[in-house]
Amino acid sequence: MAFQDRMTLRNMYLYLVCLITLVISIFAAVNLVRSTVELLYPDPGYYGYVPRCAESKPGQACTPAEEAAFAVEQKRIEKLTRDSQRRQAVLSIVGSATTLAIAVPVYIYHWRRIQTELPPRPPVTSGEPPA
Repeated sequence: MAFQDRMTLRNMYLYLVCLITLVISIFAAVNLVRSTVELLYPDPGYYGYVPRCAESKPGQACTPAEEAAFAVEQKRIEKLTRDSQRRQAVLSIVGSATTLAIAVPVYIYHWRRIQTELPPRPPVTSGEPPA
């Protein structure tokens, strides 16, 4: 089979579409795995909050009521942060899955078109070089 038989403008287009959708699928699959791991094993977060009473009265200790209010507020912020991380991971999983759901059928369609449009290969007998 000659190179000119295989590399028509139409076949170059089909091969290019296959290459692009394959690369997109690979990146979407990697992102899907990463987002799944992020959902199952979230970032622990780094909370370096300073109680407001310590800011307003430097060098003085906070009252127990102020410390209790600070602890409640810190727990609320940590929960909101975890919820936000979880939401972002789910959105990323949905986006990656959608990308895969679109790219894979496009790739399969174009690859099958390439295979059906290839000229038939002549049978190769042993001892003779292919033409």
